[in-house]
Amino acid sequence: MKVVRVLPGHIARIIASASCICLLAAGCATAPPASDQAAVAAFNKANDPYEPFNRAMLDFNLALDKAILKPVAYVYKESVPDPLQTNVTNFLANLRGPVIFANDLLQGEFDRAGITLLRFAMNSTIGILGINDFAGEAGITGHTEDFGQTLATWDVDDGPYLVLPIFGPSNPRDGVGIVADNLIDPLSWLTPFEFRIGRTVGNAVDRRARNYDQINDLEKNSLDFYAAIRSLYRQRRVDQIRNGAPASSTPIPGIISVVPQKTDGQQSEATTTKK
Repeated sequence: MKVVRVLPGHIARIIASASCICLLAAGCATAPPASDQAAVAAFNKANDPYEPFNRAMLDFNLALDKAILKPVAYVYKESVPDPLQTNVTNFLANLRGPVIFANDLLQGEFDRAGITLLRFAMNSTIGILGINDFAGEAGITGHTEDFGQTLATWDVDDGPYLVLPIFGPSNPRDGVGIVADNLIDPLSWLTPFEFRIGRTVGNAVDRRARNYDQINDLEKNSLDFYAAIRSLYRQRRVDQIRNGAPASSTPIPGIISVVPQKTDGQQSEATTTKK
């Protein structure tokens, strides 16, 4: 019984990743004929051999979003005062401190690891469990890291573009990162199941509310919403892997586009591109 209480969050993520892998064969994009060199080049650059499956998964995720998450996020952002929403964002971001710290160390970024540890200590105490970003107010800027980014710094290729059920845009490298981050996170093991569920729901609603207008505008104005999401996801991960630094002459493994994005959330100093 004890094992069942410890692992439900991990099992859900493993099932999501496994279900994606199992369904890949259901929809593979057909490569253009070798004689059409321009089409072949575009196909290879897109790195999206499972596009039919991915489009189906996007439609599935959008249906869930419109039925559940979008209405809840709308009520939340319209009814909860902005200062309280900021407190919720700060609290949830602070909970990721141990995961960010671990990935800083795994990447050999010891200075950034020190900053992460200092921010977590200050915000968890003076900031009252992270509700207030006291460290940020003191000029100690935060950042975000995850195991997908760590794998990228180890020169692990990202692989083809994937849209995971529930989790959205990803790739094999980031899919592994999702599972690893949850194994690394001590709160996944030390907190009650109810807390983990509340944290997951809270993160989903908070993130959706903060990006409510941007997502609506993108869906409304994009000629191909799927292609726009794919491009923005890759841009976001590129910027995260580079920690916001400008592009260098050395390409990042598996990366296609290199357009920086805006930061995402108070804990991050560079958070909108693909790793």
